[in-house]
Parts: sequence; C-alpha cells; structure tokens
Amino acid sequence: MNTKEFFLALDLIEKEKGISREIVIEAFEHALVSAYKRNFNEAAEIVVKIDQKAGTIGIFSQKTVVGEVSNDATEMTLEAAEEFKKDPQYGDVLEFEVTPNDFGRIATQTAKQVVRQRLKQAEQDALISEMEERMGELITGIITKIDDRNAYIDLGKLEGVLPLTEVTNVAELKKGSRIKVYITRVDMRGKNLVVLVSRRDPNIIKKLFELEVPEIYDGTIKIVNVVRDIGIRAKVCVSSADANIDPVGACIGAGGSRIRTIIDGLSGEKIDLIPFSEDPAEFVASALSPAQVQSVTVDEEEKRASVIVDADQLSLAIGKKGQNVRLAAGLTGWKIDIKIDEEMEEQRKSDLEQQKLKAEQARELEELAHRQAEEEARKEAEVEAQKEAEAEDFASKLDALEALLGVDDDDDE
Repeated sequence: MNTKEFFLALDLIEKEKGISREIVIEAFEHALVSAYKRNFNEAAEIVVKIDQKAGTIGIFSQKTVVGEVSNDATEMTLEAAEEFKKDPQYGDVLEFEVTPNDFGRIATQTAKQVVRQRLKQAEQDALISEMEERMGELITGIITKIDDRNAYIDLGKLEGVLPLTEVTNVAELKKGSRIKVYITRVDMRGKNLVVLVSRRDPNIIKKLFELEVPEIYDGTIKIVNVVRDIGIRAKVCVSSADANIDPVGACIGAGGSRIRTIIDGLSGEKIDLIPFSEDPAEFVASALSPAQVQSVTVDEEEKRASVIVDADQLSLAIGKKGQNVRLAAGLTGWKIDIKIDEEMEEQRKSDLEQQKLKAEQARELEELAHRQAEEEARKEAEVEAQKEAEAEDFASKLDALEALLGVDDDDDE
C-alpha cells in the first residue's frame, strides 16, 4: 500500500467533502483490526498504529502479563514477559508487531472500502443536515407514486413521504404533477432517510404568504396569528410596521393576484385577512368578517366579547356550523357571544308586519278588481246574449209574416 498517496487522498477528501481525516483514519484502524482478525487470528487482541509522518502502518498484538495463562492469544506468563521487558509486572500489557508480509494488499482494499463508506455516510449526513435545516420550509417536488396510505414526492436528492392523512383533498394528487409541501420531520428508518411532508400543517399558510408577499418576507408585514378550518376556511391576522403600508391590501396584491396564488396553493381554501388592532372591540369586530357588526362590548377580566349584529347578519356572523365565530374566537383569543340588536329586530319585525299588511291589502284590492272585472264581463255577456235573442226573435217573426203573405224568393223575381 502506498501510504503517501493514501494520506494525500485523505487531505483531498477533507478539503472537498469536509470529512475529517482523523475520522477516516479512526475508521480505517477499526477496519484493519477486523480484517486482520478475519484473515489471521480472530482471538488476538489487536491494535493498529499509523505513523502519518513516517507514512507507516503496523499491526500489533497485545498480551497481558498474568500468573496463569488461560488464553495464549491474549495472555502470557511473567517468565515469558521477562524475555521482552525488563522487570515486568503482573497486569503489564506487552505489544508485539504481527504485520503480515502481504498486509499491504489487505490494507489497500480496506482503505478503499472505508473511504467509500465514509464518503457515502458523509453524503447522507450532509443530506440529513440540509433537510433538518429546512424543516419548517415549503419545498416543491413531483409526485412519483400514490398508494393507499402515502404519496411519494421526488424532492431531488431525496424522496418525500406525504401521508394521505396530511392532504386536504386527495383528489388533487396526480402522478407526475408538481406540488408544494411543508417539511415536518426527517427520520432515519433503518439505513434509509425519510423526509415526512404535509399539506395540512398549520404553518404551511404562513410559508405561502412569505413566498408571495415580499413585505412579509422582509418583516415589514407580520403574520400575527393564523387559524384554519383546514381545506375550508382560514383567518389570517396581519399587522404592518410601516404606517404607510396597508397589510391587508399588500397581502391581497394588485387585482387579488397574491391572495389568489395562495388560495390556489391551498386547493381553494378561503382566506379572510384581518388587520390586527390593539383595541379588542375593533379586533373582534374585524375578525367576524365578512359579517357587519353593530357594536362590541368587552369584559377584560373574563376576556369575553358581546357582539351585537343586525338580524340579517346573524347567520353570517356565526357561520355554517359556527365556523365563522369559532375561527374569530381562535384568532383573537376572546370568547365571543353574538346577539341580535333588539331595537333593530323589533323595527325589522314591525317593518315586516307592515310589508305583510300592505301585501295583503294589495292582494285584496287585486282580488276585488278581478271580481269587478268578471262581473262587468258577465253583464256585458248577458246584454250581448239578450241582443242576439231579440235579433233571432225578430227574424223569426219576419219569416212568419212573409210566409203568411205568400212572399217568397220567386215572387221577388
């Protein structure tokens, strides 16, 4: 084995791959011990000594001085030790070089194997480190396979595993399509590195906003809080460090371009953008958007907000199955009670009664007019019938008179 080239190679590996030469040498020593035991003496206690300056590699067998030998491979008597060391003592460990003549071939093979293993391990460690640093980030990949439990994503050097339970709409997964996923965890399963990703993690929405809204990425606009009914609706509270920048408008973008891209990235999940306010009443009122709120009264001790809305806004404020008020409460951290404005409700009921009364009166007038029209039509029909009857009677009498006088058509001629 050309030890000079070996050490030069270690220097190159350390420089280009970042693998410490000490780590490779340590692994090389362990591998040489195993190789020697496998090929020459499995029972021996072996150490490897590498002199980097001299460029030499030696294999040494260690034996312990004992009173009575039970293992010739690892022990020797005091008398035997005296041949190799002056005044030996029990417990002393003596070393004997046992480097085989053809050990250079074994060392070369071992060195190659160790270097390959260390390079492979270093690449894997680098990937693990890279993925661990990217945990909590969005990454784009291509769906390569879908089974009953997972979708598998090509992330370049690694494969991502997307459990179907972490997808809001499984129908959106198409083999060969590109998809943005959120890195949640990096695991070693046996010898395989597994990158677990998600489409449902609450933080994915924050990352989408960072990608699409530069003001969020540079810190001008801050996402204060996010609450989601995953796959259906989300409320995102934003604030601005610059009084001249409207955080909601910036997130929406020109013509809604930014928010539309984010919604598409969430497979159509609706998003309500809520401006943050230090005033709890104002904050709660905004959080109940798109409902219009009449007033908000807050109880600081109970952290409870009583909200008054018009009757026609009640269902919108509460939302389907309580979704809107539940998300608003989660976003603000306040318990929210919603009630109808009683005065407005009474007025609404009164207006409704008036409308009903007017509608009833109008219906009655319409029915009366209809009956009058029918009566007039009936009388006109009776007059016409009377006229027709009189005309028929006159014609009949005229025919009878002509017959009496013997007047017919031939006489006229």
